[in-house]
Amino acid sequence: MNEHLYFRQFLSGSDFALGDAVALSMRNFTYAIGDRRSGEAVLVDPAYRPQELLDALSEDGMTLVGVIATHSHPDHIGGTFIGNQRIAGVAELTELLDVPVHVHADEVWWITERTDIKPSALVAHESGDQVRVGTIDLTLVHTPGHTPGSQCVLVDGRLLSGDTLFVDGCGRTDFPGGDAEEMYRTLSERFAPMADEILVFPGHKYSPEASLSLGAIRARNRVFAPATREQWLAIFGSS
Repeated sequence: MNEHLYFRQFLSGSDFALGDAVALSMRNFTYAIGDRRSGEAVLVDPAYRPQELLDALSEDGMTLVGVIATHSHPDHIGGTFIGNQRIAGVAELTELLDVPVHVHADEVWWITERTDIKPSALVAHESGDQVRVGTIDLTLVHTPGHTPGSQCVLVDGRLLSGDTLFVDGCGRTDFPGGDAEEMYRTLSERFAPMADEILVFPGHKYSPEASLSLGAIRARNRVFAPATREQWLAIFGSS
């Protein structure tokens, strides 16, 4: 592990956004990653109350230099949630600070359609691209299935998996843009080269553990149990 890595996991409704009923019910994780030497950091999936997240960085002596969005859903980056209810997020954050928003190229359309984030703020990436924060390199891994441009962030033996993979279960594929075939390919092929020792940090706290090794998840998570594509789609193809 890199001793200069700055890494924090924030749970919505608990570590920030207290009193927000949606934040509490959704139990999203937002992550801060940075370089302690340079004092630079990025936020991954900041939603609900971005100013509180900026304040937390400031208290740690860190300065925000960018945002990474794992995907376009409003509980991760803000936007209209249900009906006219609106969740604050990246659009508000970029009004406070002019920083780039790193997204996968296949998610740009969805983000511009669903949020008020300025298109000029978006930096489109392909799988394998790196975002450098100080001397810390973050690798972006395209993991479609939950959305077309879902991406994970790999840094120093940690995988921030967004809504692609949870400690138990995986992201739903029945929302607009979801694709069960692609989710199967992500789990069976795109995750295949990743070592069991990697620690997975999901986008929601749906299990008692806030993180777990990929090997332990593979052993217990039912989405890895089917032996064939046909078996997987028969079980998970409609959810």
